[in-house]
This record gives sequence, C-alpha cells and structure tokens, in this order.
Amino acid sequence: MRLRRLGWAGVEIECDGETLVIDYVQDKSPMAPLLRSSEEPFPAASNRGNATAALLTHLHADHADPDALADILREGAPVFRPEPATGDKDDLKMTSIAELKFTRNNLAVEIVGIWEEHQVGPFQIFSAPAVDGFGDPQYSWIVECGGRRIIHAGDTLFHGFWWRIAHRFRHFNVAFLPINAPVCDLPHLQPPSPLEATLTPEEAAIAAYIIHAEAVVPIHYASLNKAGAYVETLHPVERLQSKSREFQIRATTWEPGTWFELE
Repeated sequence: MRLRRLGWAGVEIECDGETLVIDYVQDKSPMAPLLRSSEEPFPAASNRGNATAALLTHLHADHADPDALADILREGAPVFRPEPATGDKDDLKMTSIAELKFTRNNLAVEIVGIWEEHQVGPFQIFSAPAVDGFGDPQYSWIVECGGRRIIHAGDTLFHGFWWRIAHRFRHFNVAFLPINAPVCDLPHLQPPSPLEATLTPEEAAIAAYIIHAEAVVPIHYASLNKAGAYVETLHPVERLQSKSREFQIRATTWEPGTWFELE
C-alpha cells in the first residue's frame, strides 16, 4: 500500500494497481476568505480518469469537491458519502456548494450509513462514526488493502466512538487525524463558540492510542488560518509529536504530494 497527502485533508491510496481518494479537493475558491495568503495549489491525484473510488468524510467545501472527483474517477466508480444535512438555510450553508456540484456531475454517488462495509476493487471500505464541529453529518473511513489498514477521520471532534472503532478493528497501521483545533467565528454560526471545532493535537494522539494505531499522520492543518474568523491552534505538529511520544506512537508529517509506503 502506498499513500500520500493531497493537501489539507486529502489522501490518495494506491494498492494492487488501483487508487482511491479520500476528501479530494482541487477548487479552493470556497475557502478563499480563510486561506493563508501564501497557500499553494493542492496536489492533484495521480490516476486521472481512472481512480477506483472516492470517499467523503463530510460535505464541507474543504473536504468535498465533486467537480474534481468527476475529473479523476473512472466511469461508474463509486463516491461514498454521508447523508445530506437537514435544516434551514444557515444549517445548509456549509454543505450547499458540494451538493450543488453533485447535481451537475454524473457521478455514481452512494449514500451510506454508519458501520457499512463495501468492497471496491482491492479495497475493503468501512464507514465509522465521527462528530462534526458544526453539526453536519460526518463519517470516518477505514480502508484495508494488501494486509494493511488505515483510518481517516476528516475533521472530527473527540468522541466516545473511538473505543467502538478499536473493538471492531483492533489495530491500524496509520491514522490520518486532524490537528489544527480552530476556534471559529462565522456569520451563520452565532453566537460563536470559544471551543475548538476539530481535534486538538493532544486529542489526536489520545485517539490514535485508543484505536491502537502504530502511527499518526496529521492532516487538516496549516492551510486555513484567518484572524477573527478561523484561528488555528498554535504549534499543532510539535504538540502532536510530543503527546504521541508519551504513547510510543510515531507521528510523521508528510508534505502534500509526497508518497510513502506501508510495507
């Protein structure tokens, strides 16, 4: 199994000649108000027009880009996603862009439930619980191939499902976990909360420990940070590495676009 980060929360997995992407995004315009000024384009997936499947942890525009998926997926390749958000206009604000893009792309979308299992090519795929910081439906995804197993947790908060995930799967070679713990003040979410909207670095290390992960690769940090609106926690990578050492877990950072292998 080969893997690489594709920027922000995007991950590409290659196994037995097939590829799968999780939270693959190319269109950064919906994120423009929150992007760091020096931000470079996100790396593109490698198997353009022939990817086997796509997984979406949730439908926020920094995790879901149906136009980009239409460009990389082979015809008929499944896109597994959570159910649509419900509520009034403000409740749908963070998922509406992705939902609109789905209506204009001929993608093989499958809305799945929690704890479902799917086999696509060489990939065995499981949906698992996650908790979104803004109340929208969100999953974690577990992917097995070639005797290796990874988990990708989108931008989840800390929650009590980690133990159930551990009971079902026992062990992970790599956990892709968010670490930027932003405090947000967004117009449609008022009054604002002073609490973090994703895992803190320390919580990510604890989650990795609970689910018996050999290593944690941080995602969801460094790209977005805007004073007064979306403020990332300080020194997230260094704090993750420090806390992970307490549990004898490797915390390895990879630059977006860099492949690494699970032997």
